[in-house]
Amino acid sequence: MTERATAGDTGREPDEHARFARYRRAFDAVTAEDAPALVTRVLADPDPVPGPANSAVRAYLDRRAAELLTTPGYPSWCAELTGPVEADAFSARRLREWTLLRAMTLGEPWEAEALLAATNWLQLRTAETCPSAGALRTLAAGGRTRRIRVAARARLSAERLDLDRT
Repeated sequence: MTERATAGDTGREPDEHARFARYRRAFDAVTAEDAPALVTRVLADPDPVPGPANSAVRAYLDRRAAELLTTPGYPSWCAELTGPVEADAFSARRLREWTLLRAMTLGEPWEAEALLAATNWLQLRTAETCPSAGALRTLAAGGRTRRIRVAARARLSAERLDLDRT
């Protein structure tokens, strides 16, 4: 897998696609105990094209964080991965954003400024899924894009209607 496909070689999958698929398979099979070491190995990939490594780690973080988000296991999982993901700014930010989403979802303390400074990904996910009325109000008023503001306003309106019916 160290050979690279050339521009005219249509019979082979580009190496970065094969690397991404190999990383994804490894993350699909990794145990919770071995995940930090795998993240470290993948992010240390010496290939000059870092995209497959970063994308595979992000996909793993997204899958596991979504599974663990409201469970008691999330804090220890997050703590175990904080060090390994620091090798990649994108992955480190994604883990911090999952932790902010957890705080908002569980009604724990969080800062509106952190939500407003977050990526479009977190703002939209919050607007579409988070039960925090405070987070929805924050995004309705100051979300980065029109789509985020509209989604937050729609959820706030729907929540009010549900409350009125009970």
